[in-house]
Parts: sequence; C-alpha cells; structure tokens
Amino acid sequence: MHMADALISPSVGVGFWALSVGGIAYSAKKLKEQMDDKIVPLMGILGAFVFAAQMINFTIPATGSSGHLGGGMLLSILLGPYAGFIVMASILTIQALFFADGGLLALGCNIWNLGFYTSFIAYPLIYKQITKNGKYHFIASLISVVVGLQLGAFSVVLQTFFSGISELPFKTFVMLMQPIHLAIGIVEGIVTAAIIKYVYTIKPEILLTSIPIEKKMKNDTSIKKLILMFAVLTVITGGLLSWFASSNPDGLEWSIEKVYGKPELPEKDSGIVNVLKNIQEKLAILPDYTFKKLEKKEEASEIEKYPNIDIGTSVSGILGALVVLLVAFGTGYIIKTVKRRG
Repeated sequence: MHMADALISPSVGVGFWALSVGGIAYSAKKLKEQMDDKIVPLMGILGAFVFAAQMINFTIPATGSSGHLGGGMLLSILLGPYAGFIVMASILTIQALFFADGGLLALGCNIWNLGFYTSFIAYPLIYKQITKNGKYHFIASLISVVVGLQLGAFSVVLQTFFSGISELPFKTFVMLMQPIHLAIGIVEGIVTAAIIKYVYTIKPEILLTSIPIEKKMKNDTSIKKLILMFAVLTVITGGLLSWFASSNPDGLEWSIEKVYGKPELPEKDSGIVNVLKNIQEKLAILPDYTFKKLEKKEEASEIEKYPNIDIGTSVSGILGALVVLLVAFGTGYIIKTVKRRG
C-alpha cells in the first residue's frame, strides 16, 4: 500500500508530510518520557524484520492480487505506539529513498496510512481494550490488524479524492480498495497473531499493556532471545523468502488497474514532483529491490520465473534491513541520550 507521487496533489502530499512529521515529533517526546534502555535494540531489530517482511507479497486467491505485511500493529504491540510509529516512519523512509518504493511526495501519506491508524487508533482502541485483562492476544491482534488496514486503505481513497485524481472515482475506488484489503488484513492478522502468540511464550510481560515499559524490559535473557529470533527471521526472510514473493500487483495496484486499466497512473509534470523524482532516482541504489542492470533485463523478459532467484533481491533484503536497524536503533539511542541529559 505504498502510494506513488502520481496519486496525490502537492498540497495533499505536503499536508500529510506535516501531519506525519508532527506525529514523529509527538512520539519522540512521549517516548522520551518512558524510554527504557533495553527497548532501543528491540526497535532496531523489529524495524529490520518488518522491512524484510514487507518484501514478501503473498497471493490473494481468485483475485489476481497480492498483499504484504504492513507491520504497524506488530510494532505497536511489541514496542508501544510511540516507538512503533517512529520505527514505521524509519522503514518507509528507507524504502522510498534507497529502493524507490513509494514516492517522496507521498511519503507523508504512506507514514500516516501505515503507521498512524495502527499506532494511535487500532492499538489503543481495540488491542488494548480487548487485552486489558491480560488475555485474548491472538484475537486482539487479528481484529486490530484488520481494522488498522481498513482505515489505511480508506485513507488512500480519501487522499486521492482530495487530490482531485479524476481517474479514480471515489465510489468505484473505495468499493475495490476495502474488500481486497480486508482479505490482505485477515492474512496479515493471522501472521501477526501467530508471532504475538510465540512472543508470549518467551516474554509474556511485554504484551501486558497495564505495566510500565521498564518492567516489561527487566529480563535480559528473554529480551536477547527475542532479538536473536527476529534477527534470524530477518536474514531468512530478506535473504531467501523474498525470492518467493508473488508477482501479482498488490492491493493498491490491483484496485487502480481495475478502475484505470493499468496498475499505475501517469506521473504528473510539475515542479515539486520532478525535483523529488530526480532526488529519488539518484538515491535509489536498488530500485524495486534489485540491481539496476538486472531490473532492466527483467523488464525486457516476457517470462516470469518462480521462484525469482535474484541475488539483487537478497542483497536488498539484507542491506535494507541493516540500514533500517541502524536508523531505528540510532533514533532510539538519540532519544535515550536526550532523556538522560534532560
């Protein structure tokens, strides 16, 4: 559900940039008030894992579409909403800058759609309410993921509507976006719930929303187990499982194609869009998660291989995860340092 710049107007793009930056600043302030040293490495490794997981598109049967994990609820449940929002913003920024996944003008929209609704609506209003007695984590994870993704999908429709994208009529677009993302949300919800259930066996207190974060992080041994588990999953997911990603268009592209006839809209020829496009082209060292020369070769080929064994994809998965780990860890470390000096 990474929006391209062609889907929004400059005014909507700038507006959601402002909202997302405000959300990051607010989250950093709140996180500083309750920061615990042990959450910093967890921010890094969970960010790396979600980056790798987002590379794997799974097929939605009988639709010709695919979806991938958003990861916003997983981050919010394990890190809390403030750290979760900051880590999601880090992931999406790295994806846009170095892998050309989502537009730079649309980056604020993407952070909002994938981070805000999970961290600040689905997590406090659904997950926390269902699990306030320390039970029902599986069903709470499933429902909150579905709701968060439905809100994010509807937000995409609203953003295109207020951008005046006439190629995507509101009623038709929303009638496609919501059902396909419901199917995607159910799959993501089951995967998220399964991960949460496993985490519960290692460190149950991390899922209890009623206790302070410093008490959740007390046991060094269980935290190290979690970090090791997600590190192994990240390498396997980004390095190997990414070869098995579905080649079908994702839910957003599929919906656009059903309305417009093509999975992408033509890019706008305007000043800010061109400037940002040029910046992205220079920074994107691995566009579409592969080497540039291999990307051109694949575009020229009419035969799609499955699995798509591509060293460029493996490098993208591992390198991107490492960069996200460093950025998320670094952000957490800076917040922790500011708290100590404050």
